[in-house]
Amino acid sequence: MTSKRPTACSPEQSAERRARQRWMSALAKAEFGDLDSLWNNLPSKPAWTVIRAPEVGMVMARGRAGGTGARFNIGEVTVTRCAVQLDYGAVGFGYVMGRNKRHAELAAVVDAIMQTPSRREALERAVIAPLSLRQDAAKRERGQKAASTKVDFFTLVRES
Repeated sequence: MTSKRPTACSPEQSAERRARQRWMSALAKAEFGDLDSLWNNLPSKPAWTVIRAPEVGMVMARGRAGGTGARFNIGEVTVTRCAVQLDYGAVGFGYVMGRNKRHAELAAVVDAIMQTPSRREALERAVIAPLSLRQDAAKRERGQKAASTKVDFFTLVRES
């Protein structure tokens, strides 16, 4: 059995892939309340059909010893996934940690809309950018809390 390797992609495809990874990450990591309120404030929302109803499952979380060492299984994590198709054909996917089915569905709808070039910029400003800013602020706050508990050890050399 041979494994398929990903084919090389053009710089445009690569940039598009990175952009989609960025917005899908923001949607997946968003607090549901934040995403829901931003979604409710959107002036126009497309109709969509659910292709894969939100379903809860488990995935194996992996880590690395010391952040860079050998991989090991940490344990299973609950994940909810969903797939939708907008009325004009764009398909979106949502994966979120936890059991919030509405969160997964909204993430899928926003992913589909973000793939529509004519709507991407407005949705970036209205939903993705605010979510990213909130996530960055929360990350900085966690870092500051962790830094305040840091203990610096040093070794004294004994003179004999």
